[in-house]
Amino acid sequence: MRVLIVYAHPNPASFNHAMLEHCKQGLEAGGHEVRVKDLYAENFDPVLRSSELSVLAQGAIPEKISREQTDLLWADGLVFIYPLWWFDRPAILKGWFDHVLTNGTAFEYSQAGVKGLLQHQRALVLITAGGSEAYFRQTDAEHLIYRPVTDGTLAFCGIKQIQHRIYYNVTGLSHDARSAILDEVETLGRNFAC
Repeated sequence: MRVLIVYAHPNPASFNHAMLEHCKQGLEAGGHEVRVKDLYAENFDPVLRSSELSVLAQGAIPEKISREQTDLLWADGLVFIYPLWWFDRPAILKGWFDHVLTNGTAFEYSQAGVKGLLQHQRALVLITAGGSEAYFRQTDAEHLIYRPVTDGTLAFCGIKQIQHRIYYNVTGLSHDARSAILDEVETLGRNFAC
């Protein structure tokens, strides 16, 4: 498969970056062709401007959006790696979705309602959280972590096979626990098409 990894963390020395490297290694070991979109390293501008919306409303695709959609549509599968910030993805990733998943490319409206247009075979969403799993379960907030991306974005746009993993209390984990996560992420990459 052709797999696009969309990565959103500003620190190249972060645990998220280690997850990116291990996921990429696993995907490549599984025989997949991989492209990485590192939004912070690319200095992606997440603000969707009124001028861009005007061009979209006229049925044209601005160059900035067209480049991103070319990467999206190249892929058969998608992987997203990011930290949980305020119960959601970082703004730079939300902005990427705002730009790339446009009407006519990712979804369309009809008399029957909304139809997802993305033909990707699968997606994997990997999220790190600073809080404990117990906190998110006790406050009934666990679903808030993944559903905005898995259900509210990817499934809405037509992707049917979506898997997610949340890695809790990352800042407080031991070296061994972090190593186990990296091993799991690499295995998820290796088995991505299974």
